[in-house]
Formats: sequence, C-alpha cells, structure tokens
Amino acid sequence: MADEVLTSRDGAVLTITFNRPEVYNAFNRPLHAALREALTEAQDAAVRCVVITGAGKGFCAGQDLKEFGAVSESIGDALEASYHPNVRLVRGLAKPVIAAVNGPAAGAGLSFACACDLRVAAESATLVPGFVGIGLVPDAGGTWFVHRLLGFARAFEWMSSNRRLSAAEALDWGLVSEVIPDGAFAARVAELAAEWAARPTLAIGRTKQLFEHAYAAALDAQLALEAQLQQESVGTADFAEGVGAFLEKRAPSFTGT
Repeated sequence: MADEVLTSRDGAVLTITFNRPEVYNAFNRPLHAALREALTEAQDAAVRCVVITGAGKGFCAGQDLKEFGAVSESIGDALEASYHPNVRLVRGLAKPVIAAVNGPAAGAGLSFACACDLRVAAESATLVPGFVGIGLVPDAGGTWFVHRLLGFARAFEWMSSNRRLSAAEALDWGLVSEVIPDGAFAARVAELAAEWAARPTLAIGRTKQLFEHAYAAALDAQLALEAQLQQESVGTADFAEGVGAFLEKRAPSFTGT
C-alpha cells in the first residue's frame, strides 16, 4: 500500500490514516488508490469496526488543488474514478465506520467524514464546506450526506456560506456525536472503536442497510426489508448469545457471527 494511506489493526479494529500531513492530508490520486485498497481490506469479516483519521494536524483538507489543475479528463470522469468508488465502499461496509476528525476537515474531506457512520471530533477540529469559497459546488456526496444529517435548510445555508464550524458547534448541530479534548483524542477513539467492535456486527451492518434503504423507500418496501433481514438475524450466533445473556442476566459476548 502506498505511503499516502497507513493502516493498522488492533484486534477487530482497522484504523485507516490519511498520510499527507504536509498538505493537511489533501486528496490526490495516489491517496485515492491507497484508500480504495484499505477500504477493500476493511471488508474482511475479522474487521468489526473501521476508524478513518488523518496524520498530523488535519483530518483532510479536501482536493489537492495543485493536482486539480492538471486533470485531463472531464471533472465528472475524474470524480467517478477517484472519490465515488471510495464513498460507495464506505457505505457498503456492513460494519460501523467512524470518522475520527482530529483537525480541519474541509471540502471533499468534509464530504468523506459525512459519508462515515459516526463522527467524533477533537476539541480543536474545524469543519469547513470549502467548495463555495472557490466557486464550486459540493461533491463527493457532500450534498447527499449533509442534507440528510442536518436537514435541507441548515445544510443549504451552511454549504452555501462557507462558514467555518467549530467542533462544539458541530456537536450542537448533531454533525458529530462527541467532542474530545485534544490530548485524550487517540485514547478515546480507540476506546470507542473497541466498544463498537464488540457489538453484534451483523446486526449493525443490517441496520445500516435498512437506514440506507429507508431514504427512498415506501413504507411497505421498508417493512418487507425489515422482515427479510430480521429473518436472517434470528439465525445468527449473536442472536443466540444475546438472548442467552439476557435470560442469564449477564453481559453478552458477541462474536460478529
């Protein structure tokens, strides 16, 4: 794997780290390629939680504009070859994906954080729409994810104003679920990831699938998918363990199977 992305395993947790700290982890083509490789590795059933974070002082500053000026194909083709596959891979992972926003997240870096299932932020982190500041529209799924996280009115106003959001404001808006003191960030993220990895992974993956489906589904279609996935879930070892633990009044020990 290229040096632009680092991976590490701690038990069932896979941590993926953007590794271009000298440019606040801005996206370029080698980073996209390495990220796709890392997200493919994350499909391993032994991985039960994925953490995505940035090296150095930033999460991700978005597109490397030096590379952007050298794009030879259409922008649509460039997006389809770079950002879109990785966004789809994140959404297709049947396990929780945590964006550990350790510093500034801007432009497509913000879009990518919002593509993850959960976001936690360091106290000093900032979130910046970015695109409108240089006369562009949000891409990499930014409008799709931010709209669903914040609602139409707030999402439109924020993405169109280029307002820099503090971690505390992001927590107030519900964009992140926790703000962590900078000095405790790595330890707390590891703790959270371990907690998620110990949960019933198949049930979490199916819940993720259901929420994805619910965005555009009619009620009857949603009820049918719930019934189908519930039928699959009752045959899992985690269901048997969960029921046994409940009846025996003990903490469950899930295996993700």
